[in-house]
Amino acid sequence: MQKGCTNSTIIFLLTGFYLCTFSYKAASQPRDFKEVSVYLTAKSTSDLLTDRGRRAFEPLKQPDENYPTIMIDIDKTFQTIEGFGGAFTDASAINFAKLSEEKQEEFLKACFDPIEGNGYTFCRTTIHSCDYSSEMYTYAEVEDDKELEHFSIEHDFKYRIPFIKRALETAKGNIKIYASPWSPPAWMKTNNDMLHGGKLKPEYFQTWADYFIKYVKAYENEGIPLWGLTVQNEPMAVQVWESCIFTAEEERDFVRDYLGPTLKNSGLSDLKLMIWDHNRGIMYQRAEVVYDDPEASQYVYGMAFHYYVGDHFDNVRLVHDAFPDKKLFYTEAGMHGDWETGVRIAKNMILDLNNWTNGWTYWNLLLDENRGPRHAGGLGGTSIVTVNTRTDELFFHPPFYYFGHFSRFIRPGAKRIACTSNNDDFLATAFINTNDEVAVVVLNLSDADRIFQLWVDGKAVKYSAPAHAIFTIVI
Repeated sequence: MQKGCTNSTIIFLLTGFYLCTFSYKAASQPRDFKEVSVYLTAKSTSDLLTDRGRRAFEPLKQPDENYPTIMIDIDKTFQTIEGFGGAFTDASAINFAKLSEEKQEEFLKACFDPIEGNGYTFCRTTIHSCDYSSEMYTYAEVEDDKELEHFSIEHDFKYRIPFIKRALETAKGNIKIYASPWSPPAWMKTNNDMLHGGKLKPEYFQTWADYFIKYVKAYENEGIPLWGLTVQNEPMAVQVWESCIFTAEEERDFVRDYLGPTLKNSGLSDLKLMIWDHNRGIMYQRAEVVYDDPEASQYVYGMAFHYYVGDHFDNVRLVHDAFPDKKLFYTEAGMHGDWETGVRIAKNMILDLNNWTNGWTYWNLLLDENRGPRHAGGLGGTSIVTVNTRTDELFFHPPFYYFGHFSRFIRPGAKRIACTSNNDDFLATAFINTNDEVAVVVLNLSDADRIFQLWVDGKAVKYSAPAHAIFTIVI
């Protein structure tokens, strides 16, 4: 990303196309767009976020319906971005520790370096164990310890805390980290089991709320401040790994009567509390129940969601339209490492962002050759970065580069701007950064190479887009 322009700068991220950048004057004056430079990621080529050179704008007063066109309006802004990133799971931390020092630096630079890497700034972690841990554990192993006198995060000192600290150092401290529990300790639950669902026993509601506080403060004491929390990962899913059930009403009541007041009384009101943390399908119903209760709603910053069942992108927009003061965050994308997944992740990101999403986090940052480690649930998935722990080889899979077309150029504080497409083969989204750089991401959904144009303020630039490719553009 070039710096030091005398005028403001616009950056276009084009999925399936070129990356163009150009200078412009203040919004109230005519903009003098001249040329763009292009970054491309495309299958069956050597292009992986590759600089493809420059191309000039040409006058075009009026686009029409017959030529595929992406059109942007820099002066109309919408939601603000918190960031993009992945998850600091135990599996990722264990795999990171197995890397040689040279490979650790390569991984950190590729993921967290704000200049030369993907520049992750919005990352998730887990409150004690999840399925992607090598074992099941909690921070309160003594049964019926209602006062949590034996609470300890000692387990995390070996792998997870050192991993997060190294990432924070690479990112110059600019990572917003939020944490999610998969299950309370077994002794707090109706099924006396961290796995297979079950519910939190009423007599431990306050203890579980206190557990969150102790966790946040323990991590702060280690130099890892938390930005936010989700109430419960996938609260309607009975899993063979750590899981716990909350209906919408139960989540509302726990937030209203226990977790919210406890955060406030502990001086942690600035933590961003998010509800739901599961698929888009019933997210409106979950939002309605909590947000329509003023006492519960006052404690909630927004809603977290996933993409595992169906698309339902309109539900994301509807939650925003009904509750515009609440934020929306995509918080977990388990995925394979192939080109098709690259297209899928780009499509989901564009449509979620266009429907008011404020941040997007994929799942494990780093898995091994066995798709783990993982203690429950059989074979795991893959990640957009994997390591062969026998050979110390890192593999950055196609989705890593698709994701980078967003995370590298749409920075925290960026605002979405108006961006439309007149052709169903092309999806696009656009943002203006705090330094006035504009990033436009465009995805070619078709199986064929296509030509399209980007239009703004009476000028257009044309691109040849390989099938399913992604580009980014900078002046």
